[in-house]
Amino acid sequence: MKRLFLLRHAKSSWENEHLADHDRPLAPRGRKAADRIGRYLRSEGIKPSLVLCSSARRTRETLERVRADGEVMIEPELYGTSESELLERLRRVLADTVSVMLIGHNPGIQDLALELAGHGHRLDDLRHKFPTAALATLTLRGGWSDLEPGSAELVGFVKPKELA
Repeated sequence: MKRLFLLRHAKSSWENEHLADHDRPLAPRGRKAADRIGRYLRSEGIKPSLVLCSSARRTRETLERVRADGEVMIEPELYGTSESELLERLRRVLADTVSVMLIGHNPGIQDLALELAGHGHRLDDLRHKFPTAALATLTLRGGWSDLEPGSAELVGFVKPKELA
């Protein structure tokens, strides 16, 4: 069974108001949250085969701190992308890829999770809020090219504050 891990970047800093949005680094709170999610990944044995990461500085810094295993692809087109564009990207993942972690931004990440998840025990939590550095785990019924609305199950939704 294929697994999709959707990780929203950790909290970014607004300290330097002159930085372009794409160039904002993680805030101290974001670094701590990303470290917590990284520890969670290791404790649960989560090792995605492929990591697709937005090119924004805060997503790359989140990736560095969670230390996700697997092949890493930094893709500029994932920055500010809608759920439909994220879905199209996932449909192009090679068929033999067992698991993918997508590190990106809201609202795209949350909208994608809600579009794909046909059911799941924390679906209401996901609808309410997908906070920074939260991780949604979905299992897929088919392959990557078969992804469509409702074709996955939300089997996990972890927020950094739950891991304190």
